[in-house]
Amino acid sequence: MIGYALCGSFCTIGRAVDAMEALKAAGYDIQPIMSEHVYALDTRFQKAKDLIERVEAITGREIIHTIVDAEPLGPKMPLDALIVAPCTGNTLAKIASGITDTSVTMAVKAHLRRDRPTVIALASNDSLSQNLQNIATLLLRKEVYFVPMRQDDPVNKPHSLVADFAAIPGAVTSALEGRQERPLFL
Repeated sequence: MIGYALCGSFCTIGRAVDAMEALKAAGYDIQPIMSEHVYALDTRFQKAKDLIERVEAITGREIIHTIVDAEPLGPKMPLDALIVAPCTGNTLAKIASGITDTSVTMAVKAHLRRDRPTVIALASNDSLSQNLQNIATLLLRKEVYFVPMRQDDPVNKPHSLVADFAAIPGAVTSALEGRQERPLFL
């Protein structure tokens, strides 16, 4: 079973859920996880209730959306891999710094303590500025892998990077084999 955690890059959640659907179609058993904000907030991109219904229909499982429910993912409910897609710059910084204050960061902490692959699909407007050091930190961390990414708008958002969400299935396969997908930056 793989975990699939969604964070609040609301404009990319649709593409992340499409990738989740592709993984399910490829035969993966998926445990969905959502940050508290994604689980509760309606945005101009989607209503929380509609997103919850879609994710639970795809996975056939209830969504983990609290710190308490995410904690057993490592010791009592081990996952083969954990995907964080989309991963915001805020969540990336917390993962790199070992901060555990959301359901997603707890899921990552619980999962990594078993030395299993965590796959990050970044979507952040500050990736090439404040968060660049966090990308570097996590590239050096055992069992952390990134989905290949690109600048989504180099002129108007020169510090922004967004993962190629269609590449998530390949990145998961590579991570399960202990390899980082290349090229990392498209």
